[in-house]
Amino acid sequence: MAAFSLLLSLSLCSFFPLILDLPGNSVSPLLDSSSKLILPIQAVAASVSRVYTNTTQGKLSGRDMVQIALLCSVFPAFWYLRNGRKSKAYNDTKSLNGSAHGTIPKQSIDINDSEVVDPGLLKKHSEIRSYATSRFTYSSLRVFFSRHAQADKLPTKPAPLPLQVFIHGLGGSVAQFNPLLTSLVNLASCLSIDLPGCGLSAFDPKLPWDAYTVDALAELMGKVIEDYREKDTKQGVVLIGHSLGCSIAALLASTTSPQSIALSENVMGLIAICPRAEPPSEDEVSKFKKLLLVPNPIFDLWRNWDRRGGPESASVHRFVGPSADDETKRLQERFNSQSKTAVWRRMAAGTLPVYENHIAKGGLAGGDIWKGLDMPVFLVAGAADNITKPGEIEKIAQFLGKSHPVQIEPSDKSEPILDAAAPVDMSGKSKSISNGINPSTENLLLEKNPDTTVESLEDPSTPDAIERTENIPPQPLRPKRVLKMTIIPAPASHALLYMPTTVRTLAGLISDFLCTQVSPRLSLGWQLQFLSTSGKWDVKNLAKWQAVAPVSEPIAGVFRAMKTLREVDDSHCPEVFVKDWGEQIKDIVDISHESPVYDPRGLENGGIRYHKFPTVSKIPPTSDEVVTFINLIDRLRDEQAARKEKGGAEEPDTSLYVIWSKGVGMEFKELLMSSLKEDRKALNMLILWISYLLGTAWG
Repeated sequence: MAAFSLLLSLSLCSFFPLILDLPGNSVSPLLDSSSKLILPIQAVAASVSRVYTNTTQGKLSGRDMVQIALLCSVFPAFWYLRNGRKSKAYNDTKSLNGSAHGTIPKQSIDINDSEVVDPGLLKKHSEIRSYATSRFTYSSLRVFFSRHAQADKLPTKPAPLPLQVFIHGLGGSVAQFNPLLTSLVNLASCLSIDLPGCGLSAFDPKLPWDAYTVDALAELMGKVIEDYREKDTKQGVVLIGHSLGCSIAALLASTTSPQSIALSENVMGLIAICPRAEPPSEDEVSKFKKLLLVPNPIFDLWRNWDRRGGPESASVHRFVGPSADDETKRLQERFNSQSKTAVWRRMAAGTLPVYENHIAKGGLAGGDIWKGLDMPVFLVAGAADNITKPGEIEKIAQFLGKSHPVQIEPSDKSEPILDAAAPVDMSGKSKSISNGINPSTENLLLEKNPDTTVESLEDPSTPDAIERTENIPPQPLRPKRVLKMTIIPAPASHALLYMPTTVRTLAGLISDFLCTQVSPRLSLGWQLQFLSTSGKWDVKNLAKWQAVAPVSEPIAGVFRAMKTLREVDDSHCPEVFVKDWGEQIKDIVDISHESPVYDPRGLENGGIRYHKFPTVSKIPPTSDEVVTFINLIDRLRDEQAARKEKGGAEEPDTSLYVIWSKGVGMEFKELLMSSLKEDRKALNMLILWISYLLGTAWG
């Protein structure tokens, strides 16, 4: 009886938005007294009212049940037809980036299609594969694997750099990690997958629901890890999970997990972002199971109703909060749209444990799993997270042995990690933790590890000061148990790993944890220092590089093109560049996808903000990436203007689209050709961007 009532209520919820969701103050044609539909609608409304009353009072007749079935089928069809017309009309009139920039041609694209908007870094390093576990076979899984560009040149004794493994949460995808990947891919090899039915991985409706339990997904993830981990050289693993991905990571890392899942002996560290400490209670499980009885079509109706308002919808606000920035809301709306209802229901059901004598079996990781972690653990929460409250990390800390954990806030004196600007730009307003150990972290050490504690490195631009062979830090196969935790202040929410205002901080915190508590060799500064001493990390063609002018003449008075910096160069290195150009250039956008042959921290320390927006050679940027690039430059200009208003003598930068809108396209082209004519790769990438910005190709 309750199920019938729920179905009818959801059907009614799907009907009323059809009437209410109208532009402006227009009157619904359904409610117009002159409409021929008014009498039938009134009759249907009366019938609905009667059936609903009988349903709630438990007096359903056979006739009522037939009417319920008709209502549950007619209204979804009406919704579908109406939405189809609305979407077609919208797509026929919308431009690529709205109405903000007139230089973008009108195009009809699906901005929520996972493949259309897949970031270039993920496209370049992804493949589709199938895996079989002890119980299930998963077909057509998207696997992302990016091997460290300098892995063969770095020390491999007693083991190579650990493999960083990223595990997304319920309704998520690898794309949510892209801002972090863009930064952390320079530290060590990275691996991730779109879990079955998520992102670009195929959904197989023939798979049983048990294939989506947390245990089953953990076993699948373990198979993928073992396939890519360099087992012959004893390569370790660092697990980085978000939300549900934290439970999967904990199952893989814990010594108390089932033997078919656990990889604890190979896990060197675990980073849990927005984790949940325990599975749902018995009462919560009972309620969730009833909710999951709702069929997919009805569930879809509710989701469509919940997404009314787009970026300002309840579904978006639930994750990021009403005060989140527009870019975060846009991304959250996209991720919500990409999540498939059938997959979400299966994975959600898989998080629910079975209670035997009031003891939870299966589902999300609980205290017994967290207690089995015997490696460095970093817990991160967002102060404004409404999905998994910040208090969850305190519960996990109690499981690990600390009843009153000390919270670590981002330091005002910290050094930022390089800015990963795709798919979103990281604001320079955020702070992050430097590569030096914060003294307050000593209070969080469950077991101090002298092998992983290192002093601040010397400036990597002077590597000859120390013998390379004497400057190789240790790499423990089993780092000692350490607990570090932080709650990133508001507006950090459940979306903090791709929020522009928090992802920069998060990347810095993770980088700091990796190089201070897991392995000092995960320091980008140390890697650059080690490789530079023997010339192993340098520009590909030094003679060609030397023939190119370092910086172009001013373009439109505010923009300059620049060749890549070189850490070991006497003149065109970060330290010298900051001294020569720091008063004029405030932001550098690196559009190459390769790891830089210099340490971007040298620019940041000198007051020049570094932003990484990777484009892949010979792979044209997507329309979404072009819009994101424009938004990035817009944001940088706004930030520069804001800093100038506060009294700083900022020299305003520019964006490519502003140059063109000012009518100085030929000037830009000629200066670019003369300044970078020898650097064809950089030239081609810039031409590609501008071609997309203009909607035309250069001749």
